[in-house]
Amino acid sequence: MVEFARDPAQVDLNTATRRQPPKSESRKPKPESSAALAARQPADKRLASDFGLRTSDFGIQASHLCLCARMLAGTKEAMSKEHTASSSALSRRQFLYRSALAAGATALAGCARIQPSPVSTEEAPIPPVQPRRISANEKLNIGAVGAGGKGSSDINCCASENIIALCDADEEMAVAARKRYPNANFYRDWRKMLEQEKSLDAVIVSTPDHTHAVIAASAMRLGKHVYCQKPLTQTVYEARLLRELAKRHKVATQMGNQGSAEDGLRRSVEVIQAGLIGPVRQVHVWTNRPIWPQGMDRPAGAHPIPETLDWDGWIGPAPMRPYKSRWTDQPAKGGRRGSGSVYAPFVWRGWQDFGTGALGDMACHTANMPFRALKLGYPTEIEATSSAMNTESYPLKSTIRFEFPEREGLPPVQFWWYDGGNPKPNKPFDHDGSNKPPKDVLADVQEMMDKIPGSGCLLIGNKGTLFSPDDYGAQFFLKLKGEKEMSDGKAHEAVKAIPQSIPRNGFEGGADLRQHLEWIAACKGGAPGYSDFDVAAYLTEIILLGCVALKAGKKIEWDGPNMVAKNAPEAAQWIRRQNREGWGI
Repeated sequence: MVEFARDPAQVDLNTATRRQPPKSESRKPKPESSAALAARQPADKRLASDFGLRTSDFGIQASHLCLCARMLAGTKEAMSKEHTASSSALSRRQFLYRSALAAGATALAGCARIQPSPVSTEEAPIPPVQPRRISANEKLNIGAVGAGGKGSSDINCCASENIIALCDADEEMAVAARKRYPNANFYRDWRKMLEQEKSLDAVIVSTPDHTHAVIAASAMRLGKHVYCQKPLTQTVYEARLLRELAKRHKVATQMGNQGSAEDGLRRSVEVIQAGLIGPVRQVHVWTNRPIWPQGMDRPAGAHPIPETLDWDGWIGPAPMRPYKSRWTDQPAKGGRRGSGSVYAPFVWRGWQDFGTGALGDMACHTANMPFRALKLGYPTEIEATSSAMNTESYPLKSTIRFEFPEREGLPPVQFWWYDGGNPKPNKPFDHDGSNKPPKDVLADVQEMMDKIPGSGCLLIGNKGTLFSPDDYGAQFFLKLKGEKEMSDGKAHEAVKAIPQSIPRNGFEGGADLRQHLEWIAACKGGAPGYSDFDVAAYLTEIILLGCVALKAGKKIEWDGPNMVAKNAPEAAQWIRRQNREGWGI
């Protein structure tokens, strides 16, 4: 079985101060030592790569470099407290010095007691850990991180397989799932689950946004297939990393934007790419989100942490903060879902440390279709306007403009995003849903529906317009030049003449179930999922640039290939987050 490759920068779980595990955890065998767990080559290589090191920097062989990294990860006697910090806390000179000491100590003491893993070199590369081969008739062994809320439905969509492990930092959120899957081992720490559940084939990640990437990356480095909820990550850097890891480890992946499974979405992509509405130069996408509080500041004080909640694990890579259960100056029940709660459940989406606001929550759904149809690559410019913006939560409303250049023979595109609205009387963190595209842009939609729906997507081409009235792109309407009104895309004669070019999801059930089944089939050697990380990470990366522009408070000139805001060096902190000590990615 594959051993868990712990990053040398992570805190040793055996020495960190943590609560006593539930009985289901305590029955597990004692975890391997830090040194043994750190012996896997990818962690060593990542550490050296982070510092731009070569074996020639040390004057030692590559095998000694591997041992240096392992000793830095697991030898307590040779390390002070600062060694448990992330690799960014060490200077290159410190790393060289300590690694040279470690290499010398290893050479002098001998390696008879340590059997080092082979080291990947340019002359003799070692392939990354990859998943085991599974036949179509076998069942996957699946572990789920995040067992309540959307996690519950994600698990149930995979109930045809073996659900062998459940994990949630909040035991209360996992009550229903534990009853439904009584044979699954339960954990509050996903790292322990990955260490101890050696037979796992795949992992479902349905946690708050800020922990998606660190969990998914760890699972993929172990050769586990991954289904991860949207948005795939919280930062641009994380999205690009997950895309590369999925390719490197050859795992089957899928992001949870279930509209990707809909025939209507795939058909609209075909129609647009066939040129029916002509070259598209403008796109408008809007949502009724946020349906949780935004625009608020952090509350003062703290509440006792419930025994059922691992607050340290829930915070994960984000900066630590005091636990608060409910707003003390608001009633327990409000007009918005979970509005009496401060952070969890659900309302974490509005906090910058944990969520991605309305944009991150919904654009992976509503922008999915135009992203695919128009082959949108990296934008060159992103600019956001919003209601009052602070450093704690996302604004109550925002309008964001993305400029996409010419690509693959397609003209430049101006993409507009709208969310939220003006605050309601006596509810300063709740909105009226008024932030929509201009009335003249939506005139045909208004005429057809007698209203403007809460969410929608409108593409404007030289020959006509195409409109999808919901979050998932399951249905579309169009109006060609010379036509009086919009009509159902399925019934339009011009649409009927366009041949199918995109394979359909042939599974039965609702879109959510079918998208999970598509991923399961991919895990067993089938075709890649339509929203695998090669596509989904790219989509997520582009969307999250809107969050960067909101926080920067200025127009961003974007260098996509190099992941740099050319005119805003201060934006680097939002492009790649500095994770909390012990939670490095």
